[in-house]
Amino acid sequence: MAAGTREDGRGAPAGPLDGVRVLELGGIGPGPFAGMLLGDLGADVVRVDRPGRGPGPDGTALDPRADLTRRNKRSVLLDLGTAGGARTALALASRADVLVEGFRPGVAERLGIGPAACHARNPRLVYGRMTGWGQDGPLAPRAGHDIGYLALSGTLGMIGPADGPPAVPANLLGDYAGGALYLVTGVLAALHHARATGRGQVVDAAIVDGAAHLGTLFHGLLAAGAWQDRRAVNALDGGSPFYAVYTASDGGHLAVGPLEPRFRAAFLDLLGIADDAPDPDDPANAPALRALIAARLATRERDAWATHFAGTDACVVPVLSLREAARHPHLTARGTFTDHGGVRQPAPAPRFSATPTAVRRGPALPGDGAASVARDWDVPDDLPDDPAPGTATDAA
Repeated sequence: MAAGTREDGRGAPAGPLDGVRVLELGGIGPGPFAGMLLGDLGADVVRVDRPGRGPGPDGTALDPRADLTRRNKRSVLLDLGTAGGARTALALASRADVLVEGFRPGVAERLGIGPAACHARNPRLVYGRMTGWGQDGPLAPRAGHDIGYLALSGTLGMIGPADGPPAVPANLLGDYAGGALYLVTGVLAALHHARATGRGQVVDAAIVDGAAHLGTLFHGLLAAGAWQDRRAVNALDGGSPFYAVYTASDGGHLAVGPLEPRFRAAFLDLLGIADDAPDPDDPANAPALRALIAARLATRERDAWATHFAGTDACVVPVLSLREAARHPHLTARGTFTDHGGVRQPAPAPRFSATPTAVRRGPALPGDGAASVARDWDVPDDLPDDPAPGTATDAA
């Protein structure tokens, strides 16, 4: 596909990565999400699916039509465990700018599609590797999941009440924030380097590394004595009565966050307790303030409070469900959610002024792109033998 053209043939830019070819070796979790993000940004993403495989997030079969991380991609079916499947994957890699894989360390090498084999054919390739524990270290060969990576990095221990176990934040912080987003950041940086030098490289993105990196600010605060290494006693972890979640009379919840003095004053005034509140600058008054705020917010329903605080700087918003969020007026006005194929879903982010992004196609069905990928990527039917050691062929 030539740079500056869209897959739908309309000729308008498909996003800032229009013209970039990405080969995604199908998996679950952060790898496919990273591929989706690259596709959302305009890259031509080709996902390799295994014949007869459709794992969901818990290992069960998932209808690919419901897997939104397959959007803005095309799919080819390859059995990478066969010589023919590996040869085809290498042919695709020789024509790609980026490859993304999420196998355990050593698996890609055993399949014959590791970095050395790919770089022998395409020295400019950015080879992105997504794992939980990383490519080396004592735990590298071990199985794991998001919750474990968060636990070991210290991130999970920061979240939750003081008098209970840590709260599990779905798999947002590990798989997607500490994993996929760091993989995409690394891939884009390496792609910039490859275009400047003609040399690709391996990007080793480990969820445990990314999750630890997300806590950089707090390590600094801890070293400075400005953060306590336990839950719900700090300003940003629920320890402050002005940065917490409260329950309304109908069981709904409100996120309260007026930490700064002028926002705090507006909040107390609008709540109607400014005259009764003890000095908020005295930490000893935090329990009494929390009880006072909680009692007052428990007198009205969530949406009544949301309306009451709307249009103010009191920093109070309702805690919405996924379905409610998709209907919120602000998010509707911004187009934060979009409809495609009859499915309401988050729109690509962030926004670009010159190269706008879009959901160009729905979830790729396994094998649905075989013919178009073979044509656009010029993959021959009769693949050449492996090049001799030390030789390489440039990407098409």
